[in-house]
Amino acid sequence: MRYITAGESHGPQLTAIIEGLPAGLEISPEMLDLQLARRQQGYGRGDRMKIERDRADILSGVRWGKTLGSPVTLVVKNRDWENWLEKMSPLAEHEGQAEAVTRPRPGHADLCGAMKYGHRDVRNILERSSARETAVRVAVGAVARGLLHALDIRIGGVVVEVGGVAAKPSAEPYPQQWAQAAASEMFCCDPAAELDMKRLIDHTKSIGDTLGGVVEVQVLGLPPGLGSHVQWDRKLDARLAMALMSIQAIKGVEIGLGFEAARRPGSKVHDEITWNPARLQQGELTPYQRPSNHAGGLEGGMTNGEPLVVRAAMKPIPTLYTPLQSVDIATHEPYEALVERSDTCAVPAALVVAEAVVAIELAQALLEKFGGDSLDEIRRNRDNYLAGLRDF
Repeated sequence: MRYITAGESHGPQLTAIIEGLPAGLEISPEMLDLQLARRQQGYGRGDRMKIERDRADILSGVRWGKTLGSPVTLVVKNRDWENWLEKMSPLAEHEGQAEAVTRPRPGHADLCGAMKYGHRDVRNILERSSARETAVRVAVGAVARGLLHALDIRIGGVVVEVGGVAAKPSAEPYPQQWAQAAASEMFCCDPAAELDMKRLIDHTKSIGDTLGGVVEVQVLGLPPGLGSHVQWDRKLDARLAMALMSIQAIKGVEIGLGFEAARRPGSKVHDEITWNPARLQQGELTPYQRPSNHAGGLEGGMTNGEPLVVRAAMKPIPTLYTPLQSVDIATHEPYEALVERSDTCAVPAALVVAEAVVAIELAQALLEKFGGDSLDEIRRNRDNYLAGLRDF
């Protein structure tokens, strides 16, 4: 499975084409719109979320609610396009209808992108590099989530930190954590920490600054053996890290203990292995068990049957209402950077995007392992593999 996205932040729409989905997978606009709505939630969002009410249109590859096996096209339209008809027009006759943006913003793709592509108008860079692009990736992720669900795999996540305010780790099972997060404006499981996060966001907004944070994605039901150790680009942990780092503003990724593993001796890091045949009667995939999950469900580039746990660190959004200093690329004079609409904190939205890209990578890994042209064929291949694991 592969996909590609296209579109600009203030263009008419964002588009994704997904190739390689099996036939027979149920897809509905409602399942896509649910995830798009989650992406627009969260305390600390900016005015763009008041303009857009994202929904996805399915334009190809699906008939009567199920995939055909042909490419699937998804579209998320930009409602703000009506205010940019000439300023973002593809037609040469509208050139010059918008003043060139010549003041690049620190922390954005603006300056290095303009230098790379030879643009003297930074808008030619910032329109595509905008995190608005993640809307259509969330739609793709919703399709991937559907495939995971069809193969008895569940995915969710929580916000664990904002601006240095850390939530206490929850002892609840992951599905209960997801339910708690869904009821929180911060997608957080710690009510006391949520209050502190919101107070900090309010203060930060009042001084024109921004905040980042850390999100955690958790996945249940993954069979052992997704990914591979035999080549660098087949290692699933590497692929997940790349997918998460591809999200705008993500600057770090951890799997399991992550950086904490570097601070502990090996006896406090590696997960011991036990044998418990009763696990099969409890609905588990294999009699092998690890009493701890410091590895986060991945060993040697492959899933090991334990829950997958990955975290991503998001930097503060670099568009500040108290702008940083920059240089005008037309005059080389110092100026305050351009101010576009921005969020004070978009960490809850980053969680939804992180869940989406993790779902996409896992869907690709599942199709590589159990590949088939239809969902029924994939299920048969999966069931045959799991039967062998039970006797391993």
